[in-house]
Amino acid sequence: MGPGVAERLFTAEQLARLTSLARCDPRLVAHDLTHPSPAVRSALATADALLTCWGAPVLDACALAAAPRLRAVVHAAGSVRHHVTAACWERGLTVSSAASANAVPVAEYTLAAVLLANKRVLESARWYAAARAPADWLGAPDERGNYRRTVGIVGASRVGRRVIALLRPFELRVLLYDPYATEAEAAALGAVRTGLDELCRTSDVVSVHAPELPETRRLIDGRRLALMRDGATLVNTARGSLVDESALLPELVSGRLYAVLDVTDPEPPVPGSPLYTLPNVLLTPHVAGSLGGELHRLADAALDELERFARGLPFAEGVRPDALGRSA
Repeated sequence: MGPGVAERLFTAEQLARLTSLARCDPRLVAHDLTHPSPAVRSALATADALLTCWGAPVLDACALAAAPRLRAVVHAAGSVRHHVTAACWERGLTVSSAASANAVPVAEYTLAAVLLANKRVLESARWYAAARAPADWLGAPDERGNYRRTVGIVGASRVGRRVIALLRPFELRVLLYDPYATEAEAAALGAVRTGLDELCRTSDVVSVHAPELPETRRLIDGRRLALMRDGATLVNTARGSLVDESALLPELVSGRLYAVLDVTDPEPPVPGSPLYTLPNVLLTPHVAGSLGGELHRLADAALDELERFARGLPFAEGVRPDALGRSA
């Protein structure tokens, strides 16, 4: 994993659990497998499993040649696309990911964004700061509030599914667009399957949770943004490339739409971007995923998988190569 990651990932108790599960030196962290240090080279020669996280070096054929006993990769983060290569699958390695654990804080962030967006909290807070007077709550228009509002979820990913589950206690109508989800699957989750255009047209909040793939680039384009009703909110905690920012900006500058953006394209936005100052935009620096103490949830998930591997059990959160074509 990258420099400094291991120190933030594990607590002392988790390191103790790690050393109880496997023969390892928790002080030895490999940042570079192209020119490994003698200590890393020696560890690779006898390694049965690698525990990886953000910043992991690429596991190509050259790196794997130095690890003849390697059988598994346990990733204490989400996507394995950046370091697990075709050579890993050709070797027959089993791979696990903590993507489900990382989905938890993203879904929590999204839930908060949806509820606050429908309540028009940004607008109310700025009005209150300027007026410094009691609000006319009886005069609030009907479109404010969460009762019977419509939330559109774009993508039945781990995060998308968890968001739907978190929305269940609230009296909201939830729509789902996912080309791979059936009507029955959507209904089982607690949503109504619909087309993307219809979702954009009828939702009060549109929340993006699709993977970053060539076919999802600019999925929310100018035409679909124009379909969104006046005063609707776009929430993006997935990847900035899924939204056409050049088309989104005019909609935000005009005040027709609202946005909660944890990701942008580029990231961060250019210094002069209106996203920093628009009153109808909540812009955060890619913090919806695990951070701070939430990193220890990822470590727990990885250690659980390492324990299953040590006991000869299959991974609970295994990654299949055939599923990577439609996942993050």
